[in-house]
Formats: sequence, structure tokens, C-alpha cells
Amino acid sequence: MNALEVLGVITLGYLLGAIPVGVLASRWLVGVDPREGGSRNVGFTNVLRVAGTTAGVITLIGDMGKGAAAVVAAQVILRSGSEDWVLAAGGAAILGHLFSVFLRLKGGKGVATALGVFFALDPILGASLVLIWLSSAVLWRTSSLAAIVAFGSLPVITWIRQPRPLMLAFAVGVTALIAYRHAANIRRLLAGTEPKFRVRPNPG
Repeated sequence: MNALEVLGVITLGYLLGAIPVGVLASRWLVGVDPREGGSRNVGFTNVLRVAGTTAGVITLIGDMGKGAAAVVAAQVILRSGSEDWVLAAGGAAILGHLFSVFLRLKGGKGVATALGVFFALDPILGASLVLIWLSSAVLWRTSSLAAIVAFGSLPVITWIRQPRPLMLAFAVGVTALIAYRHAANIRRLLAGTEPKFRVRPNPG
């Protein structure tokens, strides 16, 4: 492992995370831009709302996939003994989604990409996080609340599964970032004005 490899995996992680899957899927399938409707977010929930189920599912899989791909690529390129830089590559993918170079440094809220990162780092941890997220979404039908509940539990799950200081610090950092990106949602949840989860049928 050398400095060039480290720089390479972090750059690759960022560029993978920056791919605007939601925008591409929405434009390709129904000719709409999610930034011009609904909450104007490029993530899974708003794509589902404005472009339909197929585009939403593609966005969810793609956003999770690019987070997982960043971690796996770093593991392959850097090989063993480089956990800190693998985490850095995963973090870069999340930041790439939040501040995409392809969207003038704007982006989504990082939930699906972060789920993919943690699934690649530890499949059991990642699956637990996904299960909490999905269960919360079904129970309350509020996407933001599901994300907050899932990532609020992340430090605890990480402490149980991967109680290493670096991994715990990474989990806490991601949780804080997700909470920050959901600040407006949290205010609406407290005020009782956060909209429920609704799906736009596929066209045709």
C-alpha cells in the first residue's frame, strides 16, 4: 500500500458516490428530473414519489451499490491491514453522494449509500441496519423518521458487532452526518408536519 493507492481509492470512492443514480434513472425512464418535483431530493424516496416504483427501486439499488462498490474496491486495491483507508473510501462515497461533482456539489441525504457502505463492511451489521430502516418505514410510513431511527441505532449495532474505536468513530460520524442532512425533516417531525410516504405509480 502506498500513498498513490490510498489517494486512488478515496478518489474512486468519491466519484462512485457522486454518480447521480436517481437523476439518471428518472430521466431515462420517465423524462423527469427529481430535483424539479416533490422534495427536490435526488434520493430514493423522492424519485419514488415523482418518477414511480421502477425508477425508485433502481435508485435504491444503485445508491446502495455505489457505497458497497467503494468499500469493496478499496479492500481489493489496498488488500489487508488498511481498515482506516477502507473506511475513508466508504466515507468518501457518502460525501460524494451528498456533494456530487456532477450536480454542482449538491446531492441527496446519504441514507442508501451509507447502507451500502456498512453492508460491505459487515454484512450482518448492514443487514440489521437495513431491517431497522425498512421496518420503521413500514410502521410509520415516514421516510425521514425511518432513516433517523435506523442511523440512530447504528452506533449501538456497531458497538455490538465491531467494537473497535475506529469503526465506532466512523459509525458515530456517519450518524451525525445523516442527522445533519435531515435537520429540516427533524424540525417538521417535531412540528407534526412531515409528509407521509407516498408512491407515484409507474407511467403507462
